[in-house]
Amino acid sequence: MASAVEQGGLIVVGTPIGNLGDLSPRAAEAFRRADAVCCEDTRVTGKLLAHIGVEKPLVRCDENVIAARAAGLIERMQAGEVLAYASDAGMPGISDPGQVLVEAARTAGVAVEVVPGPVACATALVASGIPCDHFFFEGFLPRRAGERERRLRQLAAVPGALIFYESPHRIAATLETVATVFPAREAALCRELTKLHEEVLRLPAPELFADVAARDQVKGEIVLVVAPPAADELEALAVGAPTAAAAGVSGEAMDADAALRRDIADALAAGEPASAIAKRLSQRYSRRRREVYALVLEVQGS
Repeated sequence: MASAVEQGGLIVVGTPIGNLGDLSPRAAEAFRRADAVCCEDTRVTGKLLAHIGVEKPLVRCDENVIAARAAGLIERMQAGEVLAYASDAGMPGISDPGQVLVEAARTAGVAVEVVPGPVACATALVASGIPCDHFFFEGFLPRRAGERERRLRQLAAVPGALIFYESPHRIAATLETVATVFPAREAALCRELTKLHEEVLRLPAPELFADVAARDQVKGEIVLVVAPPAADELEALAVGAPTAAAAGVSGEAMDADAALRRDIADALAAGEPASAIAKRLSQRYSRRRREVYALVLEVQGS
């Protein structure tokens, strides 16, 4: 099958989330024919390329620099170069800075080819056994406890499973909030997926929090899956929906734009880079990254 990027363009390459045996032959071939490989961490991608015996120039494109480098990379592709992009693990563009480069390429009319690969959120959802006829992928929750609880309450009425990414050092705090907001729901901790020490632990949310809180240390990449609301919970939420205070949500939080502005202001006050804020909040609020970035600059200048 002919490639869409033979005369220059971007190949988005899905890579293993843990087990290197999951790298597809097509993904390996994409790396071989690329003129250079853009990646989050050159060390991580360098090891992957060494595993398949490929040497290519590596271009660091993590969330701190990818927005600034996108224009130059687009020029290279327009001049005929084929660039591959790989995240540290999994499918680029999902809670990943690669989305910026894909959007820039599409806007510039540069050819984009996607080589599918493993996705941690989908793998965890299936492994959990939690009903997945409908699901909502949130990505990372806010770091602050109050913001985290507010966001979970906003998601309470979603009629499907909820999927989150979380870091090992914040998982206990996140599970405590999940247990507070969803005490009647089951949740699954999916850790080190496809690796030697893979763990999938599914329990009622309060029990899952107690289990994790009792551990000395939690290691590895984590996906958290929360079961959908039962019929009686949805009914209770519907009854209480008109009253923001009854749901534990302020009137301002009910306004998505006001909530977004507040989250931007908090992130700026904490010293988070504008590009990182735009990436994180565009995913949380399902808004275009450039739109959120413009709002970040507006809040920053006000």
